[in-house]
Amino acid sequence: MDAPQQPQPVNDPALVPKGQVEHHLGKPEIEWTTEDMVGLVSDRGIRLLSLMHIGGDGWLKTLDFVPRSRDHLRDILEGGERADGSSLFPMSGIRTEASDVILRPNLASAFIDPFSPRPTLALICRHLGRDGEPLPESPDTILRKADERIRNELSVDLQALGEPEFFLGKRADEGDFYGEEDKGYHATAPFVFGQTLRREAMAILADMGVPVKYGHSEVGYVPNTQKDDTIWEQHELELLLESLPEAAEAVVLAQWVLRNLAHARGMRCSFDPIIRRGHAGSGQHYHVSAIRDGTYLFEEANAGKLGPEARWLIGGLVQMGGALMAFGNREKGSFTRLLQGKEAPNAITWGSFNRLALIRLPTQVETCDGRVVTPPTIEFRLPDGSAHPYLVLAGIAQAMLLGRDTEDLDGLLDRTKAEFALNEMGAATPVPKSFREVSSALREYGEVLQRGDVFPGSLLDNLGKRLLAEKE
Repeated sequence: MDAPQQPQPVNDPALVPKGQVEHHLGKPEIEWTTEDMVGLVSDRGIRLLSLMHIGGDGWLKTLDFVPRSRDHLRDILEGGERADGSSLFPMSGIRTEASDVILRPNLASAFIDPFSPRPTLALICRHLGRDGEPLPESPDTILRKADERIRNELSVDLQALGEPEFFLGKRADEGDFYGEEDKGYHATAPFVFGQTLRREAMAILADMGVPVKYGHSEVGYVPNTQKDDTIWEQHELELLLESLPEAAEAVVLAQWVLRNLAHARGMRCSFDPIIRRGHAGSGQHYHVSAIRDGTYLFEEANAGKLGPEARWLIGGLVQMGGALMAFGNREKGSFTRLLQGKEAPNAITWGSFNRLALIRLPTQVETCDGRVVTPPTIEFRLPDGSAHPYLVLAGIAQAMLLGRDTEDLDGLLDRTKAEFALNEMGAATPVPKSFREVSSALREYGEVLQRGDVFPGSLLDNLGKRLLAEKE
């Protein structure tokens, strides 16, 4: 029988339309120019320009303009604007007395703001220092450095996708006859009230140029109580594989869209790791795939055979999983989600198809004639809805390089395989159970995260102190 045909990598811009802007300009995002943006503003009657960017907290920030002229618009698009780095990246090492940073728009990120009552062109910015070089403390810079290091040292392109899970909350009324506790998986209307909002979010993201794989309702359903008349139901969006920087950006924009839609409908949207104890929490899993010369490299992993790149990634993640919780599990409820054991990993293991493992090798979907329709991935299931996507993905890249350099990698993989570790009393190492334990893991692997000048040491030191200061 012929080997299954591999799906084509999705880093070809012709395969992933950039929504409304690409349709208007008639060419892929990598070819967009300043004059294209000026023409778009004129053709669409756009009055406002919004420079968006990611702060140290992982939230989307905005700096708005009303361009006075075409020349003023060009100046903003090409030069950007200054901002206060000490406020954007607190406790990162940026001093208040020397805190100016530059926001520099990335033209390829342009989209029409779907929520602005006045036509607004939005662009995602990168951060530069006063020297004009990428700002070391910026999450965007950190991720791009990690991405470049992987490409230079392993000759592979890493792609990733996020799976944002979220809860929608509304006040109960007489018309509510929705599902049972923790039994909402793939439910459809009228047994879920958030289906219309979820579908609207998917369509808006597509218009913005954020590729979405699918959406569905999830298991989490939290009924109202006498003390709280809010009904919570859980949903999930799975995005499509993109480069690491684009994958992080997609998660942040998806959260932004969902929050805006919920606010407009009088609902609450929560990415909290746990809504109520005893109920399923919200994860934010990341699937990672590696490509070399147009070929996906994790194909064998899905068939039960690990190639070197898959072994490196898994080996790095089982070592550094606890340290990466500093970026991926940032709230007290993160520990509740992990330790109550509802389809969340509470031990550092890996395994095929196993949803209780920290690292999972998902099955692949094939057509009847053996054509693979989903690229092979390795899923990191530890992060939750409090995660900072940029720092998590940068940490995953650094972990893969650690795996490459690990002595007795075969022994490590044998000891941490779920089928072995979870059946051997005390064999599986538990995930950290407190911020103090996360801080300890971060100290242990701080030097690894700093390799290649990726994570600034001052940022990691301050983060470790912050974790120790958190109330348990």
